[in-house]
Amino acid sequence: MPEKFSKWVACWGNATSITDRKEATYAKDLTLRYPIRACFSGSKLRFHFSNLTGTESVQICEAYVAKSAQSTNTAYAPTTITFGGKTSASIPPGEEILSDEIAFNVTAGETFDVSLYFADFTQMNAGTAITGPLSGGKYSYGNFAKSATLPDDLTRKTNWIYFLNTIDIFTEEKNFALVCFGDSITAQDWPDYLTLRCAREGFNNVAIIRRAVSGTRILREYSCITYAAYGLKGATRFPIEMNVAGARTVIVQHGINDIIHPVGVEVNKFRPWSDMPTADDLINGVRSLYITYARKLGLKIYSGTLLPIYGWRTYNENRDIIRTAFNEWLRTAPDFDGCVDFDKAVRGHDDPKAFAAGFDSGDHLHPSAKAYEAMAECVPEELLK
Repeated sequence: MPEKFSKWVACWGNATSITDRKEATYAKDLTLRYPIRACFSGSKLRFHFSNLTGTESVQICEAYVAKSAQSTNTAYAPTTITFGGKTSASIPPGEEILSDEIAFNVTAGETFDVSLYFADFTQMNAGTAITGPLSGGKYSYGNFAKSATLPDDLTRKTNWIYFLNTIDIFTEEKNFALVCFGDSITAQDWPDYLTLRCAREGFNNVAIIRRAVSGTRILREYSCITYAAYGLKGATRFPIEMNVAGARTVIVQHGINDIIHPVGVEVNKFRPWSDMPTADDLINGVRSLYITYARKLGLKIYSGTLLPIYGWRTYNENRDIIRTAFNEWLRTAPDFDGCVDFDKAVRGHDDPKAFAAGFDSGDHLHPSAKAYEAMAECVPEELLK
């Protein structure tokens, strides 16, 4: 009988960037646990771990994968994740490592836990904050990586995903990945709602892979610790983050931070007016950094329009003129395979410069949960089939 599973496809993924530089940048005797919803069935898993933005080696002392206690009636049974046959691994600064292929049967719709333990002082500089109904994890003080439940008194929730970058599953030939690339809009909820939409509507052969970093820009990045967590620029990020097994298409929704960040050195020494792009600057950046590389990989690339910013604290008419001109190119340029018109999905009918009623989170930049659902709903079916 032929093997049902025949290829590797990414089934979960995030970007890895610079974490927020708080007073404490090291952890010790720490367990991280991330629940992962399986979108596909498969027979093996492999795990990508990244220390892309770290400046010191990170030692993973123990790593396990297990069906979550909530999704199985059997005893919690962690399977060891190994690296060249070893049960621990060091991730050099600026690098990514790949685990061994781990035999682990997964059924679509199940949840499995990935648990990591760090015994010694560990630099926590490589990670990304994400939100959404399927996102987040927990950390515990102590070694509980093999425990079915984490102790309430030593455990807290976290939306920071440290070191765990991508999970691949050995699955059926028909399955594939759709990459969502962007900034905080994409680091927040709409990719999770798109995953839930796929499950609800029977698009069972696509995995939604999120590659997003809050604050990141296409053309520039910050070199100060105050804004380091705003991430690497597009030229650095895109080639690294398109390393996605089984990917067919990428949706790029990026550029609003290039427009809203500059305020002048008299206001903020790290945000000069010289950083302010024209619409042509953004267009040329997307063409040279994203479209060219996506084509080199054989990926289809869809544009995602930028959302309204009326009322945001740095809003002015000139910024909106740039956004509008850039959006017009994103909608009409033959460079893309199509456009996902997120702006149209969430903007007001009477005042298209602003969010529709109920679609503003309150800061006039990020959508509400309802608006994130609308963004997920507007993704064309052709990308999900």
